[in-house]
Amino acid sequence: MSILVDAAVVRKELKGSNLEMTYGGVTSFMRRNYTKDLCGVDVAISGIPFDLAVTYRSGSRLGPRAIREASVQLAELLPYPWGFDPFNQLSVIDYGDCFLDPHNPMTIRDAIKNHIINIINKNVFPLTFGGDHYITYPILLAMAEKYGDKLSIIHFDAHCDTWIDDEEYSLNHGTMFYKAIKNGIIDPKTSVQIGIRTWNDDYMGVNVLDAQYVHDNGTQNVIHRIKDIVKDRLVYLTFDIDCLDPAFAPGTGTPVSGGLSSAQALAIIRGLSGLNLIGADVVEVAPSYDHSEITAIAAAHIACDIICLLADKKRAPNLGGV
Repeated sequence: MSILVDAAVVRKELKGSNLEMTYGGVTSFMRRNYTKDLCGVDVAISGIPFDLAVTYRSGSRLGPRAIREASVQLAELLPYPWGFDPFNQLSVIDYGDCFLDPHNPMTIRDAIKNHIINIINKNVFPLTFGGDHYITYPILLAMAEKYGDKLSIIHFDAHCDTWIDDEEYSLNHGTMFYKAIKNGIIDPKTSVQIGIRTWNDDYMGVNVLDAQYVHDNGTQNVIHRIKDIVKDRLVYLTFDIDCLDPAFAPGTGTPVSGGLSSAQALAIIRGLSGLNLIGADVVEVAPSYDHSEITAIAAAHIACDIICLLADKKRAPNLGGV
């Protein structure tokens, strides 16, 4: 008998998809199994409901829940333009959320880091939903502990997040990459930021393809530049939803006009085939400022396309490298 509802808690197999009511049932991300069992898993989706590090509007602690709810339609049909079911290629689970104690904020960094270490030490790809962008720093600390060498990042954002901060345990969603570069976790020469449109006197050597560059040169040029910068290095992808113009993503804490459209961002992500991705996150969705879920829907599509990138790479050898 086929599963008609609540596949996330009833489905026995990790792979495959089930059609169920878009307006009912348990809302795991794209109806994937809710489980803490990482055995046989390729990708673990998890939320980090944290927003104590914001510099303006709070509310992104509710982002993971909003992204999951916005993904129900994506689970109904084969993802466009891929045309295949990524869950036939990959075992993807919804690992739930990282537990945090907001009343003891100095525990936050290690709680997030240990959450990710538990995933990646099982050789599982972490796809993480924020929460504010600070969460990327402890994620990168976990990645550095596993992979050792300086990592490359592909960073979509309105802000470069390299403002000076020399306090080891400070919680600030605008200084993570200053810390990561200064502490030798990120190699700025092989990293790239896309969509930037706020000023900083020091971008710390990171290659910046600002929003105007994307508008002037087009998505295909941006894709070629990213691949030329990153090459075959281990790379972490982080997507701050405020990379999108507020017309496409009003539900965020620090909106900045002049950003990318949803179409531009998705086209770039879909073009990043063949890269050595080791993890990814989508952050800064604040649903209390959203309208008709358009920010959460954009975030869900971005996350779905990241999964499709991974699935496409896995299936490519069987398709003659197509």
